[in-house]
Amino acid sequence: MSRWPGRTVVGLLLAGAVGCQGAAPGGRSAPVSTGEADEVAALVEKGDADGALARLQGRDDAQALYLQGRAWARKAETAPLPTPLPAESPLPRGAPASGRPEFKPEERKALELYERALAAQPDLAAAHLALAQLLAPHAIRFHEREKEARARQQAALATRRRGQPSPEPLPTPEPGVDYGAERVAREFREAVRTDPSRAPVEAMIAFAVRAGRLDDAEVGYQELVRRVKESGEPLALYGDFLVREKNDPAAAIEQYRQALIWSPDDSVTRSKLAAIFLRRGTDYLNQQQYASAEAQFKEAAKYIPDRSSEQGRLLAEQQAKLREIRLR
Repeated sequence: MSRWPGRTVVGLLLAGAVGCQGAAPGGRSAPVSTGEADEVAALVEKGDADGALARLQGRDDAQALYLQGRAWARKAETAPLPTPLPAESPLPRGAPASGRPEFKPEERKALELYERALAAQPDLAAAHLALAQLLAPHAIRFHEREKEARARQQAALATRRRGQPSPEPLPTPEPGVDYGAERVAREFREAVRTDPSRAPVEAMIAFAVRAGRLDDAEVGYQELVRRVKESGEPLALYGDFLVREKNDPAAAIEQYRQALIWSPDDSVTRSKLAAIFLRRGTDYLNQQQYASAEAQFKEAAKYIPDRSSEQGRLLAEQQAKLREIRLR
């Protein structure tokens, strides 16, 4: 006769079954299925990070590690800012007060999990993107601090007199985590390389513009044009970037014209083309290059169907001024 009461045997069997959920042969946890991943991701999106982590407890495949990282990153969104580091006692003469740590503990946990996920599956695009997005705000913040410090440094050097102290040193990144712009850009590039959708490209562009990496941003726009077929939208966005960030209206004209091939009735893009030609024509007029000014105004007219609009009135004024000059 068994030494175990029947109820105890059943209980042990049930406990064993629960303990084996998600387990694969050899004692390793089974990889997270697509359905499970979707359910856990939904929990994270709803803000139930703890529920997501409970679902993934004991799971250590690349997808599970990535999803755990997302859960911790979500927890970081509402976690308090880290407290300043304790100051040395006594504080060395002239030493600055201890600053606040760059990363929250929850962010560090998410970072660790993303890195483990990528160690297990180096081509996991979602983990590359999530890692880049986690680090991007820190890289941008450091870039802006460094830019401001350089400006102050240059201003101080310009007015510095003999005997005055040297300008403030440039900021240094917090040790322990590489959150430099180059690393973040590299993670975005990996996400773009391994994910054919437009989301990682747009994320890379947004970061590159904020971090002053305009060449990376331009590569991103060119990739967006390749991915979004038969649409004027990415071409118009590329044109906006060339005007606003690269100060290259001549290159933007080509992108806007290509955009109009796909969207010939796009009045916004037509207005942007008209604005470029009006500006160029006005500049030529002010430089007394009248033939060039006339050519630019003729181009502008192609994109201004309503001559009573503000652009139409400006065009008429500039053309009238040009005619008056030629009649003198």
